[in-house]
Amino acid sequence: MWKDFYTNKNKSQDNPFEYNIDNLKNIDPDLITYKEVSQIKTDIEDLIAITIDKDDQIYATGKKKVIMYKDDNMVSAFNIDSTAYSIHISTDGEIFLGILDHVEILDQKGNLKTKWKAVNHKSLITSIVTNEKSVFVADAGNKVVYHYNFEGKLMNKIGEKDTIKGSRGFIIPSPYFDLLIGTHGELWVVNPGRHAFENYDTEGTLISSWERTSMQLEGFSGCCNPSNIAMLSDGSFVTSEKGIERVKVHTPTGDFKTVVASPNMFEEGTKGIDLAVDSKDRIYVLDPVKKMLRIFEQK
Repeated sequence: MWKDFYTNKNKSQDNPFEYNIDNLKNIDPDLITYKEVSQIKTDIEDLIAITIDKDDQIYATGKKKVIMYKDDNMVSAFNIDSTAYSIHISTDGEIFLGILDHVEILDQKGNLKTKWKAVNHKSLITSIVTNEKSVFVADAGNKVVYHYNFEGKLMNKIGEKDTIKGSRGFIIPSPYFDLLIGTHGELWVVNPGRHAFENYDTEGTLISSWERTSMQLEGFSGCCNPSNIAMLSDGSFVTSEKGIERVKVHTPTGDFKTVVASPNMFEEGTKGIDLAVDSKDRIYVLDPVKKMLRIFEQK
């Protein structure tokens, strides 16, 4: 799992799926309905995560640093003590960071407000989202989503295998395990080993799901895809993948809709293409190899 996080090089022997995907990297230009309109270069070592707040301020983080941007301009930056593997901004502006095995909450100046206790030594916090009452934390190490209140009290766990609640359990072979809050306040979780999207209520009951396993554009392949997700204002899912480096849009029910960025826009072997969407439905794509944020709009 750690090797997958930090390796962004072309090593075909590490990926049993690479031998037969070269032809899949050529995408019909008519299927690409987005264009890259801007780039934001960062000086963050090991650039890992991006998020956007309600005011369209952009946050990027990774090893020992958080940078905030407005449009293409840096407005603030501060250092952190370690590496953040995930970042989220609550509606009141609190900065939630996933620092390896625990959550830290900072103010807008980077001052530590609180540090939540780690669940255990296996934890790897890869995604954090909030709604009005709850904080949801994806733990790739323990293969579960934690439901907290804003005081850090653990309310319950989501996604453990449970036939009554309808959960099959999460399959997470590598450190890519993402969440989002949908347009109606619902929780969506990627089950990457199943190439599935799963919608849960706060009690951990599975409400709905869809999955697409395919080497073609309409689905996802390999051990664990999609690696990262975001959502447009109409409920469509934005997805990124590793193995076949591409960013796509799927309808709310899972059907393939369009391509945002094709594999030839990334260096081969790029992993950890984090995603965010602003209020204008512009798609922000984190490129960890080129250490930049790439902004896409519909043509």
